[in-house]
Amino acid sequence: MKTKIPTDPELLWEWVKFQLRMRGSSLAKVAQDLGVSRQSVNNAKRVRYPRVERAIARKLELAPQDIWPDRWHPHGAPLRERPNMGERKEQVCAKHTKSNAIAHCQLARSA
Repeated sequence: MKTKIPTDPELLWEWVKFQLRMRGSSLAKVAQDLGVSRQSVNNAKRVRYPRVERAIARKLELAPQDIWPDRWHPHGAPLRERPNMGERKEQVCAKHTKSNAIAHCQLARSA
């Protein structure tokens, strides 16, 4: 049975933490896996943080756009507050999305 994902940001964050605990994980483990601080992971509650959102979604066996539809395109690329600033590490883009964010960023700068 699929659970309903809350749309309220506060309830959503509590739901994410609960779902992680149900799967034997936590936000601290996500931070450790990514090699970032716990505070960095907590920032995903308030601001867009595609790397952390992907890691959380992977732990929950969901797509990031299912959890944060207001932050992700339906096809799986993150919505950008600054569209010309793609993820700079090519291997991150290639590994986590099917988008061509690096080339897009380079084309936008050369225009």
